[in-house]
Amino acid sequence: MKLKSTLLILIASISYGCTSVPTLSEKEAVIAKSTPSPKEGKSAIYVYRSGIIGGALKKDIWINGKCIGESAPDVFFQEEVEGDTEHQISTESEFSPNHMNLFTKAGENYFIEQYIKIGAFVGGADLELVSVDKGKKAIQDLDLAVKGNCSSKFE
Repeated sequence: MKLKSTLLILIASISYGCTSVPTLSEKEAVIAKSTPSPKEGKSAIYVYRSGIIGGALKKDIWINGKCIGESAPDVFFQEEVEGDTEHQISTESEFSPNHMNLFTKAGENYFIEQYIKIGAFVGGADLELVSVDKGKKAIQDLDLAVKGNCSSKFE
């Protein structure tokens, strides 16, 4: 019975706990949420996480092996990258990072949803490219996270 209670508490905290990461000012968030055109020759990648599933978990995000930041529920990151180039976007998961490759066209914005999934011991994370319309709408209610803080090394 004690083991069953402990497992239920663990599952509940992984699924519905609450954690946070440092965020930037509302002014900076408003600018990013307006999804301005990237600088000449660049593309912008927005990675966001919303919802309460896995609320107690923070998960690192990397682009081309560079730490973008540690996500938590209801935050997003914006990163300009070279346009007309393929990029590897990665997220920390349960045992090893999950990766996706994305060819970006210069002058375009791209939106990637990071989502938490059930794992064997703790929740894992994965990434999904979403439409510009869906991504723009999703980030409107999120906070812009501070970049550059990852808790693990890129593998």
